[in-house]
Amino acid sequence: MSALPIISAPRRPIRELPDELISQIAAGEVVERPASVVRELLDNALDAGATQITVRLSAGGVRLIAVEDDGQGIPRDELTVALRRHATSKIASLGDLETVGTMGFRGEALAAINAIADMTIQSRDADGTSAWALDGRTGELRPVARAIGTTLEVRELFFATPARRKFLKTDATELAHCVEAVRRHALARPDVGFAVWHDGRLVEQWRAATSREQRLGDALSDDFVARSVAVDHTGGVVHVAGRAGIPDAARSRGDQQFFYVNGRFVRDKVLAHAVRSAYEDVLHGQRQPVYALYLQIDPSRVDVNVHPTKIEVRFRDGREVHQAVRHAIENALAAPRAGEAATTVNAPFFRQVAPAAPAQWAQSGMHFAAERGAGDAFAMWPQSAAQPAPAEDSYSAIAPWLQSSSPDRTADASASTSASAVPMIGAASTDEAWPLGRALAQLQGIYILAENRQGLVIVDMHAAHERIVYERLKTQLDGAAITSQPLLIPATFAATPQEVATAEACAAILPTLGLEITPFSPRTLAVRAVPGTLADGDPVELARSVLAELAQHDASTVVQRAQNELLSTMACHGAVRANRKLTIDEMNALLRQMEATERSDQCNHGRPTWRQLSVRELDGLFLRGR
Repeated sequence: MSALPIISAPRRPIRELPDELISQIAAGEVVERPASVVRELLDNALDAGATQITVRLSAGGVRLIAVEDDGQGIPRDELTVALRRHATSKIASLGDLETVGTMGFRGEALAAINAIADMTIQSRDADGTSAWALDGRTGELRPVARAIGTTLEVRELFFATPARRKFLKTDATELAHCVEAVRRHALARPDVGFAVWHDGRLVEQWRAATSREQRLGDALSDDFVARSVAVDHTGGVVHVAGRAGIPDAARSRGDQQFFYVNGRFVRDKVLAHAVRSAYEDVLHGQRQPVYALYLQIDPSRVDVNVHPTKIEVRFRDGREVHQAVRHAIENALAAPRAGEAATTVNAPFFRQVAPAAPAQWAQSGMHFAAERGAGDAFAMWPQSAAQPAPAEDSYSAIAPWLQSSSPDRTADASASTSASAVPMIGAASTDEAWPLGRALAQLQGIYILAENRQGLVIVDMHAAHERIVYERLKTQLDGAAITSQPLLIPATFAATPQEVATAEACAAILPTLGLEITPFSPRTLAVRAVPGTLADGDPVELARSVLAELAQHDASTVVQRAQNELLSTMACHGAVRANRKLTIDEMNALLRQMEATERSDQCNHGRPTWRQLSVRELDGLFLRGR
């Protein structure tokens, strides 16, 4: 088979590009579709101090994009300068560029848009006696009537580049992108009113709000606010606020994920990974969390000048930001929604079986008592001289154990014999203290049915207890290393320079993961030990994945994730199994534990542990009141 001929183009001399071609190239970077124009013009309007912005569109923004604001306006003698390339009032030096605090700053957007469309600017500043209109094509300047502020009209987008116009979608699709661009700005600035008109019809309107939650409810939905938790966390120089959706609110697509850095909507791999890491302990499968998060950081610690459309950023210390965001969301999601008003539970009651008691558990003051004839179960109790079995015929005998901080359960149990020691089930005080209510029965050996003030609560007992055991194991083993198992024959593999560098830099971290990875030669690594529970896996594949994680993210994050995976497996085996018959006392004890356990609304795999059926929903099932 003959080789293909090599065709070389004739050499062209190096020369400067004409200004017109430079503008076309800049337009290609800045303007992808009508929504790109909307985004750039909104940036300028917000930078001008606008309190009300109106966007008017025609044919999805292809025929017309008009953005009207009540901002500061542009003086007459600066209008013609505004259309020149890299003309801006927002930066004047390299120092300004390194601490950008405005939405727009490059000074190329208006020039780029003007190169591919017909543009007109009407503006009046506070000192002007009248407004002035500038024709972007001819440069003609004429007086017009207008209040203080600016209106930018962009007509016939891509008229000068018809080939690019062919790549646009339908009017409805382009309109949807434009509305989404306005929505993103509206979520960043709840103090500003926004309105979107299309072909003379009002499409969306968000009036100026008094709070971020109000704007989130208006721009996303009240359901988004109701099914999310508030986030407010400061880690070092990073402050993270906003709302994070509960796991049950997760969606199949990531279409409700909004992240803002100093008021700018961004898409960033560090931020996205931090959010996903925070949810991985409570989210099921490939479901996508919903959130609207706002990160505030010193502008000098973030570079917003890495992408023409300013949608990407680069942090000076990505790990610092990653850790702050992950902790912010984890802390917000940790509190069980069922247990906000629950009394504190100081000791576990429910009995489970563990394979063997690790030394760390014994050192932490816990010991495990195997129990035969009660299914797979073991008791988890702080060490004490006596451990009476709970009475199966009276909840009053068990309640003090759950509510008392005293390790002497014998005294607590004997003190509970009086009726005054425990509130009567069904009393108002009990309803407030027990959000998950009181147990009624067990269904099919799988579910616990309970009654609370709202109606019926259904609990998956295995999933619920799995989370309880898991969280307790995480607390007990916090900071402990994972047991490793040496390999009889070290597994060697050809490593990349980055993998070798990471293995050397993280030599002190790897043993806490149960891994021993050492240099075998300048370009080869040897895996000499792996976590005991993963001894049957592929050591090379495991080593490479861990090194890749360590190279990109904070080492403590990787260590915690590996530990959690192992503890999750242990908790799953240790949790109460289906078809285990429980007494009413045991069911109530499990409910009280759920109310006091972090993340108890989801099991270790992200599935829900309980569901509420209100009396109204039950009435609807039986057509009551109809």
